[in-house]
Amino acid sequence: MEGIVVRRVIPSDNSCLFNAVGFVMDHDKHKASELRQVIAATVASDPTKYSEAFLGKSNEEYCTWILDSEKWGGAIELSILADYYGREIAAYDIQTTRCDLYGQEKKYSERVMLIYDGLHYDALAMSPFEGAPEEFDQTIFAVQDGTIGRGDLLTLPTSLCVVECAKLERLWNMLKLQAMSTFKNTDDSNYGKQSHHVVPFYHSELL
Repeated sequence: MEGIVVRRVIPSDNSCLFNAVGFVMDHDKHKASELRQVIAATVASDPTKYSEAFLGKSNEEYCTWILDSEKWGGAIELSILADYYGREIAAYDIQTTRCDLYGQEKKYSERVMLIYDGLHYDALAMSPFEGAPEEFDQTIFAVQDGTIGRGDLLTLPTSLCVVECAKLERLWNMLKLQAMSTFKNTDDSNYGKQSHHVVPFYHSELL
């Protein structure tokens, strides 16, 4: 698909990670409750893997905690959701210009993209043209290789990468400014009190 890289804004309601994943996987921004249930069931099914040492709280306590719509998700949840959907999840951090890649070790053939500013997740997509409706977005991409950079933001083959470096640079700067403006005035009750604590399973600096 040819087009432009776009950021699809997800509401700041403490469930942005889950709804951003829902959008890029299913084109649905209202998947938080369902995906929290998926994560709780996955964790409860394997108390050996998801131990207190791994979770930072008991397995039972974590399952109750993650079902609370006021609680944020992070690395653990992204890793579980990557396996649930059978696709890599790439989370681009616009503050550190790093990408955390979940599910990379499973060698999945497809990848989706999120953008993260240290507090909030939005979705990344390829739109056929500026202003096109979200239903035309492409959000699932073939994994070309293990490298991730600003120049291959959506891991498309070079012959299909229609976003020139200059345009992508402007987009990147715009996203930073938008994120700073949006979340400085956020009504998210967790803003300034905690972070998503995204610990990379794999990361690559954005070039």
